[in-house]
Amino acid sequence: MHSHPRHRRRRGWQPGASQWTRLLSSTLAALTALIVAAASMLGGVISYPLLENLAAPYVPRGLCPWWPPLVYGPWLAAALSILRAAVHQRRAAHSWGVLLLFSGLAVALCVSHTPMSLPSLGVAALPPVTALACFHQMTRQITLTRPPRRARPAHTRNH
Repeated sequence: MHSHPRHRRRRGWQPGASQWTRLLSSTLAALTALIVAAASMLGGVISYPLLENLAAPYVPRGLCPWWPPLVYGPWLAAALSILRAAVHQRRAAHSWGVLLLFSGLAVALCVSHTPMSLPSLGVAALPPVTALACFHQMTRQITLTRPPRRARPAHTRNH
């Protein structure tokens, strides 16, 4: 088998794929998106009060409800940037860094005021970890449904 890009087999919709295969694939992708949205929303609903209560001693009372978006705002912005990059078959290393940083921050803040037992730490850490894992699976759905970009030969790239 040749290693030249034009000889590589392309992924994505194959000409011989049946209509049922395409329908099933689209249905599974939509179902994945729905599950990601539901799990992320549930994770936010569960962790929001933990983060709000954590801010209460340090933030004026009227601003406490606005404090959790300081954690989840950058997370959401990075997630949308990653999705956009996936659609355009681009890398999003910086956005993944932001997403991982704020996921870690959410976990650390959520577990910071829980009793030091494995079940309580797991319960507190699970919502942000679930959102991150589901989001990763969503980006995999996008990248698997599009054929990979062909790399340009080295002599045509801008240096």
